Amino acid sequence: MSPQRGRSQRWAGAAGLPWAVWAALRLTGSERGFPLVPALAFTPHAAASAVLPLAAATAVRSRVGTAMAAVAALALAGAVRGNRGERRAREPGPGTLRIATVSLRKGLVPAASVLDLVRRQAVDVLAVQELTPDAERVLLDAGLTELLPHSHVVPARPGSVVSGSGAIWSRFPLGERGAVPGTYEQPSARIALGDEAEVRVVSVHAAPPSTSPAAVRAWTTDLAGLPAPRGDVPWVLAGDFNATPDHAAFRALLRRGWVDAARAQGHGTTWTWHPLRLPAPRLVLDHVLVDPRVGIAACSFVPVPGSDHRSLLVDLLVAP
Repeated sequence: MSPQRGRSQRWAGAAGLPWAVWAALRLTGSERGFPLVPALAFTPHAAASAVLPLAAATAVRSRVGTAMAAVAALALAGAVRGNRGERRAREPGPGTLRIATVSLRKGLVPAASVLDLVRRQAVDVLAVQELTPDAERVLLDAGLTELLPHSHVVPARPGSVVSGSGAIWSRFPLGERGAVPGTYEQPSARIALGDEAEVRVVSVHAAPPSTSPAAVRAWTTDLAGLPAPRGDVPWVLAGDFNATPDHAAFRALLRRGWVDAARAQGHGTTWTWHPLRLPAPRLVLDHVLVDPRVGIAACSFVPVPGSDHRSLLVDLLVAP
């Protein structure tokens, strides 16, 4: 072997090392802190680009490099494929509840976009994040309560960002109301659907882990603080978790007993967020997590003009 070829093979092997490390972190769930936690959100992008080190190692006939790159590519592809889930078809019927999430982008989403979503999609329960006092006033003036007359709004606490408020609007009467502690306000409400069927909904908004070690710690605490399915009334968590299925902390939350509605319908890799003025990246940050006692009949993703998040629309089957 010539010295030049030897150097080429060593460089090809080294080029595949980042993908191998990425695959190891994803498979073991060992990412911790900043910047590893925000980086893992881009695992689908890493999987798509894993062909690059494989092609480089193959071109210079590096057996070690080819093997390492191939294993990393297969591991990443398998993880992303596993996130998708499989459809378990269930037909809508009596007791169907249609819930939708909407992020108002710091209160800047036009009220018309929200009302159009509720009206066109026949939404029963709307879980709202990034609400501001001005946005709430505009929504009420536009007639949101004519469509969803029952509400539970938790204003942003003193010292928080003005868009830290959260809300639930419902077509059905609300019973016991509260909030789940977190960086932002996360209102919860018990909803009576009739025929003794009830469900408790939480509008989730976890801190984004994207900017600093402190942000990662806040995000980790927010996810860990979400409740597990329990009690006599089934729970539903709906909103912006700022977490993807490739995050170990999110998978740990699912292992507490939650069912991811999108994954249960085979849509677990369908994106819900991208920067408003850019086509990429596209990340799976919004979720509807369902108590196992609640069925999932359908799941879809609806653009909301003015928002950087798509609305996650889920039909739930709630038995008495």
